[in-house]
Amino acid sequence: MSKIIEHFIALSKIPHCSNNANNLKTFLADFAKQLGYEVSIDNVNNLLIKKGNPKLALQAHYDMVCVGDAPDIEVYEEHGYLKAKNSSLGADNGMAIAMMMVLMEDKYELEFLFTSDEEVGLIGANEVDFNLKAKYMLNLDSEEEGEICIGCAGGIDIKATKSLTKITNNKNCFEVSLLNLPGGHSGVDIDKNIPNALFELASFLKDKNVKIVNFHGGERTNSIPANAKAVITSDDNQIYSDIFSIKKVEKYAYCYDEDILSIISNFKHGVLEFDDSINIPNISQNLAIVDIKDDVLSIEVSIRAMSMDDLDRTAEETSKYFTKYGFDVQRKDKYPAWKPEINDFVKSIEKIMNEEIGRSEIKAIHAGLECGVLKQRYSNIEFASIGPTIYFPHSKQEMIEINSISSTFKVVKRIIEKFNI
Repeated sequence: MSKIIEHFIALSKIPHCSNNANNLKTFLADFAKQLGYEVSIDNVNNLLIKKGNPKLALQAHYDMVCVGDAPDIEVYEEHGYLKAKNSSLGADNGMAIAMMMVLMEDKYELEFLFTSDEEVGLIGANEVDFNLKAKYMLNLDSEEEGEICIGCAGGIDIKATKSLTKITNNKNCFEVSLLNLPGGHSGVDIDKNIPNALFELASFLKDKNVKIVNFHGGERTNSIPANAKAVITSDDNQIYSDIFSIKKVEKYAYCYDEDILSIISNFKHGVLEFDDSINIPNISQNLAIVDIKDDVLSIEVSIRAMSMDDLDRTAEETSKYFTKYGFDVQRKDKYPAWKPEINDFVKSIEKIMNEEIGRSEIKAIHAGLECGVLKQRYSNIEFASIGPTIYFPHSKQEMIEINSISSTFKVVKRIIEKFNI
């Protein structure tokens, strides 16, 4: 087993879900100090670990999306991949951290930037407060061996809330659920026709003359929902389905008067506009979370676009969709798109990648990368992003191709040799 994988498995035993990664922050700080590196921590728990006077910075985030049993993660190997039993794996972005730990053990003089809470709105990158000396930054959060990412989507989250009106119920009640769908990343997987549990459940129920007692589902704003559950009222004594789990439950004395199912099922989830020139979505939105609590319906949506103009326009259109139904709308966690630029740094990485693994592809990604935010803060630094091959991030199916770990690490070391002299 490689030192990188050994470190990754050790990291997986330290809980580091978004908003709850302090244990890993402390571990990384102590690890670096023991190896003679300077460690700085800013007000939002970003870490800058450095030695010497480097020209190159490596960057990764140290939180992960916890799905299933995570943060209790049991890593195993199968058919050339690392996977986790009934949980997300955390290879996004834990494998990058493991690579950087090996480089620290090898005493490389670099700036290592570890950012906090990337998965819940790029919080660390948005508030980073370090005086970086590097001229180049290599982000290690891409997820396809052989690809060099030089641009990314901007994004914004929308939360819509509406007070509901209770009415008396004398009908039968049923719990209807759709559980354990594949899920996936709301950016890179949004064009893969992965079913959205919220949309599927609402669409199934909307024509059945039912009212809602409760409806909830979804896991994270940046995950395609894998689970949804509703309690409904109906005149029927039984409701049948081969796809949905349905059971009769104790009768509720109330239900909600609003047409909640139409609000959900009429929402435009998925790719809104595709860019054939770079073969990725140009605009998308993910119907992410629906919940009813204390007679208030809340719906959370994540929007992505490859330009800020498209992002702002779509956010306005989506806000109007909800306000016409009487919702209050809040926009939050906006982050910028990263405009593609092929510079000398990118060209050199392309050459190194061709030499090491026999192929390379320069591309942009329909997801938020911290490079977009960091480029605004550090406009004098040249950026690129690479990484090993990860499938189905943010889901229980997440896996990483083992061979791509070592080949990507060879590329990283070659980049260090060229740009850190």
